[in-house]
Amino acid sequence: MQQSHKALWDNCLHLIRQNVAEQTYRTWFEPIVFESYNDAERTLLVQVPSPYIYEYLEQNYVRLMGWALAKSFQANVKLTYRLVTDQEHRLTQDVESEPGADIESRLSQTRGNQSPTVLDAVPQDLDPQLDDKKTFDNFIEGDSNKLPRTVGLTIGQHPGRSTFNPFFIYGPSGCGKTHLINAIGVECKMMYPRKRVLYVSARLFQVQYTDAVRQNTVNDFINFYQSLDVLIVDDIQEWATSPKTLDTFFYIFDHLFRLGKQIVLASDRPPVDLAGVKDRLLTRFSCGLIAELEKPNLQLCVDILNSKCRRDGLKIPADVIQYIAQTANGSVRDLEGVVNQLLAFSIVYNSNIDMRLAERLIKRAVKVDNHPLTIDDILERVCQHYGVTQQHVYSKSRKRELVQVRQVSMYLAQKFTKMPASRIGQLIGGRDHSTVLHSCQAVERRLKVDKAFVDELSSIERSFKLKQ
Repeated sequence: MQQSHKALWDNCLHLIRQNVAEQTYRTWFEPIVFESYNDAERTLLVQVPSPYIYEYLEQNYVRLMGWALAKSFQANVKLTYRLVTDQEHRLTQDVESEPGADIESRLSQTRGNQSPTVLDAVPQDLDPQLDDKKTFDNFIEGDSNKLPRTVGLTIGQHPGRSTFNPFFIYGPSGCGKTHLINAIGVECKMMYPRKRVLYVSARLFQVQYTDAVRQNTVNDFINFYQSLDVLIVDDIQEWATSPKTLDTFFYIFDHLFRLGKQIVLASDRPPVDLAGVKDRLLTRFSCGLIAELEKPNLQLCVDILNSKCRRDGLKIPADVIQYIAQTANGSVRDLEGVVNQLLAFSIVYNSNIDMRLAERLIKRAVKVDNHPLTIDDILERVCQHYGVTQQHVYSKSRKRELVQVRQVSMYLAQKFTKMPASRIGQLIGGRDHSTVLHSCQAVERRLKVDKAFVDELSSIERSFKLKQ
């Protein structure tokens, strides 16, 4: 009997799959796992791996799931979710599903969710400062950006209505942070044309605040920002040494947050590493969702290049695409810069794009490393210098000399490889990204005051060059 209930659930998923885009199905429905069905109570229990999936289903697909359940089970079914995480919780939500055409008719009216029914009364008289070319359509999805992209799209379609507020994105330069937060704003403006959306860089915000102080118009400055529905701020790490700017932003943030307005922030480091930012702001940054945007891997670089070539009408051989992806060191900006150079050169000189041309031009746009160092190379040289084994580095020992070896290894790995901090930590003893960032800061502080230590690291770095 249990098996037949599982089959009915599978049929329910099949019906859902026919009514949504394939990517939507894989993202939101495929992770759901059937657990049990109670005949007496007509209750279906399913497992979901994340509260975000539960929340998104509740916001967008209750009617669709109700219709599919009614079709499959031919009865009113109470759908119960079990959130399966490290600490298991239960979440319960009734889906009022009745078989029949009425549900199908209500479903067809709501499918797509493209026309907001409630619009703001405030006239739209604000330039959002968004780049219309940076959208979700050309923000290519890959393993390194799937979570931030998916959540960002949700926010763009439902600003201020989810637990993703504030949404804090961090990652190294060139990984696509500005594109993603801009795409959120563009999506929001498309869905809600009358909402007051503003994208601003941290530097411009600081300049505006400084001008307001000089002109004695700080209250007007604050009132303007508190009138927004969606505030998107880029590169907030630049405020770390500006306490007055941070204090003013705190009041703006607190006001918007209490009113349920959407806040999106981008930085090159996570909140815990924003030195100079007071705890009252850090806790607010962390109360929504923090997502790391890593540099794209090789396959995503290839996908990005192919997408850009299609948009620009440029034909580049597959082997040249592969070469550019391998050489650009995971930087989206470098990828686009190389393609733009190839496009310009081919038009001006009316020449075909081949490997020889790519090798010639790429040296002008990208710092090429013909023999990139690996984590193993770095660990080998550092351990050799300090007379320890790699097993000692991987151990949990807190001996001072081993801690130093780990910190130096992590510092050099971040300096000489293009890996994100989280990946470096995993490869050096299974540490997390915060340990890597702390180690790098500790090494940098010591380099400023310890000449002998500077000589040590110089010696290790020279050994890298000899190896190459």
